[in-house]
Amino acid sequence: NEVKLTDNFWLPRLRINHTVTIPASFERREKTGRVKNFVMAAERSGKFCTIYPFDDTDIYKTIEGASYSLSLFPDPKLEKYVDSLITIIAAAQESDGYLYTARTIDPNNVGPWVGKVRWEKERELSHELYNAGHMYEAAVAHYLATGKKSFLNISLQNADLVCSVFGPDKKHVAPGHEVVEMGLIKLYRITGNEKYLQTAKFFVEERGHYKGYDSTSNDEWKNGIYWQDDKPVVDQTEAEGHAVRAGYLYSAMADVAALTGDEKLLNAVDTIWNNMVSKKLYVQGGAGAVGAGERYGANYELPNSTAYNETCATIANVFWNERMFLLHGDSKYIDVLEKILYNGLISGVGLDGKSFFYTNAMQIKNSFTHPDMEPERSGWFPCSCCPTNVVRLLPAVPGYIYAQKDDKLFVNLFISSNVSLNIQNKQVTIIQQNNYPWNGDLKFTVNPKNSFDFSMLIRIPGWAQNEAIPSDLYSYKTSSDKKTIITVNGKEVGYDIQNGYAVIWKIWKKNDIVKVMLPM
Repeated sequence: NEVKLTDNFWLPRLRINHTVTIPASFERREKTGRVKNFVMAAERSGKFCTIYPFDDTDIYKTIEGASYSLSLFPDPKLEKYVDSLITIIAAAQESDGYLYTARTIDPNNVGPWVGKVRWEKERELSHELYNAGHMYEAAVAHYLATGKKSFLNISLQNADLVCSVFGPDKKHVAPGHEVVEMGLIKLYRITGNEKYLQTAKFFVEERGHYKGYDSTSNDEWKNGIYWQDDKPVVDQTEAEGHAVRAGYLYSAMADVAALTGDEKLLNAVDTIWNNMVSKKLYVQGGAGAVGAGERYGANYELPNSTAYNETCATIANVFWNERMFLLHGDSKYIDVLEKILYNGLISGVGLDGKSFFYTNAMQIKNSFTHPDMEPERSGWFPCSCCPTNVVRLLPAVPGYIYAQKDDKLFVNLFISSNVSLNIQNKQVTIIQQNNYPWNGDLKFTVNPKNSFDFSMLIRIPGWAQNEAIPSDLYSYKTSSDKKTIITVNGKEVGYDIQNGYAVIWKIWKKNDIVKVMLPM
């Protein structure tokens, strides 16, 4: 929320997300009964009135998106509405912190997806921990954007309950749909409370120990692959199973590896990433080729005519690649993230801000013989995970532009913007100006409060170095001999490339200008 966009590509999309998509999403939550579910849960009476027990998350994800958006576009009316929803959510929470409307409304009539007691069907269908994870992520976004602790306190009470129930000497389960792990990590980063990190680590490590699977079966639901639960994560070598769940798991693995220094976990997530980017990623950044199970297929199973490419899976892949960059500081992860952002992701929402693709086809042959292939965008889906995921991802894009470590400033994405930040406790403002992605001329105006030295690391994209993707999965038909040119205050400079970044070290003074000419 420190980065203010000024560009012509992302800023209009973020405005439409704020003025059209977020209000439309909240309106649909009201009309479809998702808000009513919370009201009935507060009253402890009624009948759960939507289809899926994870419908609670559509409200959480929209609040997350609205929170990020409020930091970009202050909006008292929207903020007041979000506050009113948080009040409703608080009333629905049970006294010990449990929050799951599908059970709380009427514990004796919970439907086929939900067990008779809490978390009984968590491994398969109930999504109780999935709901919790999205709530945590939304609460952190709300706190960071507004400074209010109302939603954060609800989440912390729920997380405390989760940590008291699950653990090495407590209840064992591998969450059926990952995301609680990512949410717990965010709570840990906010609070510093070690138990949130340890419970996230426990959930990651709990995979692969369930004895009820049939390892001889080719059915991914029966052998555990669908849930990334067929073997311990440290022994997994391929991106497998449901592509959204997988992306959330791999994001959490990267988080836990970074925070604990677990070498086995680090090696595993590196191996899985290499498999994904070299054998299971579509040319436009889509993931999850197979419609049956919304899952990754076998190596090189990337058909055009039946490509599934769920929007949520591309978003999960953005989360994963950002964390891989934070873990390693290598630009190849941002290369993949950028490809996804500009191609396989934004295809999931129309420029009108209110029409969506659940799947992102590579080719439409026949919608009768391939019913999963959507020939046009839709305004609504009974399972509305993708639209609400878009709602929360788009206003978070400014947070992907820069990164810092010690005296290094990483420039990852080329989006016209202004940012004020501190590098080793010294204030500096960066003004970025360009017409990217239509033009490769980039301008950075560096304004330190007082002159001081630091390194500016500017990503030189793989595509500007004849690399279509950081693997041999795709390659360009022809190569270019054009090189990236960098000038500082009008003079061309030589530069070293480290992990895909041009490193420019100098004593920076006010109005220093760096220009980068990428060969488009």
